Amino acid sequence: MAKIGVLLSGCGVFDGAEIHEAVLTMLALDRAGATIVCMAPDVDQYHVVNHLTQEEMTEKRNVLVESARIARGEIKDLKDVKAADLDGLIMPGGFGAAKNLSDFAFKGAESTVEAEVKRILEEMSAASKPIGAICISPAPLAKALSAKKPEVTIGNDQSTAEAIEAMGGQHKTCTVDMIHVDGANKVVTTPAYMLGPGIKDVAVGIEKLVHKVLELAGG
Repeated sequence: MAKIGVLLSGCGVFDGAEIHEAVLTMLALDRAGATIVCMAPDVDQYHVVNHLTQEEMTEKRNVLVESARIARGEIKDLKDVKAADLDGLIMPGGFGAAKNLSDFAFKGAESTVEAEVKRILEEMSAASKPIGAICISPAPLAKALSAKKPEVTIGNDQSTAEAIEAMGGQHKTCTVDMIHVDGANKVVTTPAYMLGPGIKDVAVGIEKLVHKVLELAGG
């Protein structure tokens, strides 16, 4: 039974992990019989957004604590997870991937990746274990693994694709129901809510991504 990490970035599309994408990922993994290991870095969110009004709120929240909402409390501090503990890793999207796991939302091609996130991605890649990235999360993935020039997709957004290319990645245009597989680097990506429009649409690509990650993991 493959053990697949799900790297979360908070709880909610505007300041954390995209909940639909995270839940669809875990549903597909569970249906396939995989063991799910949820994880998140123990860091403060960049900011907190009121998801009703989309206005910034004057409070602080922790990425690990908020991610535990999606994981139903079954979650690990990312610093305690090593590549040796996993057979594969999947990163759902949401602005948290570009605000909390990295600062791509603010710095684009000049962004940096959170230290523990960069470590686990580098470890997984060095161990030749598959990594799936959904929605905007291929951007921090491309930055973290820039030396390997990974092929990724975020759909067809030109400015984001150009930033990925500037960071060393190779962008491939895809529709929402497609995945792109970088066989050399064992990286699988899908656009999801970068294109949408709805949960049934993003589910198609996410399910394909999960199955491909499991195939590459040998599970």
